[in-house]
Amino acid sequence: MEKLSLPEEQAMQVIWQTGEGNVKAFLEKMKEAPPYTTLASTVKNLEKKGFLKSRLIGNTYVYRAAISEEEYKMRFMTDFIKGYFDNSYKAMVNFFVEQDQLSKEELKEILDMIEGKKTK
Repeated sequence: MEKLSLPEEQAMQVIWQTGEGNVKAFLEKMKEAPPYTTLASTVKNLEKKGFLKSRLIGNTYVYRAAISEEEYKMRFMTDFIKGYFDNSYKAMVNFFVEQDQLSKEELKEILDMIEGKKTK
């Protein structure tokens, strides 16, 4: 799966939150909205890449996500871990620990989550 650019990711975040809508509806929900034509171009590109589906209602295209946010995160993170950490989640966690991005408390919370999953 192709990684999305920052403007594409921002558009997809709004689309996932909205569910379905036209470019104007998405634009209204964006905090830092680009010009209408820029967002319309981004949406069309997302459709071409297979991230969105559209249908014509009257003379307006209505868009919805073709993949879920969860599916995108999973694919993106899998590629990210594979590309940057030699497919090792342990190496990724170690990187964040070494960068002082994870505290002992957060690591304990992660361990508790893992242990909680094992007992289910």
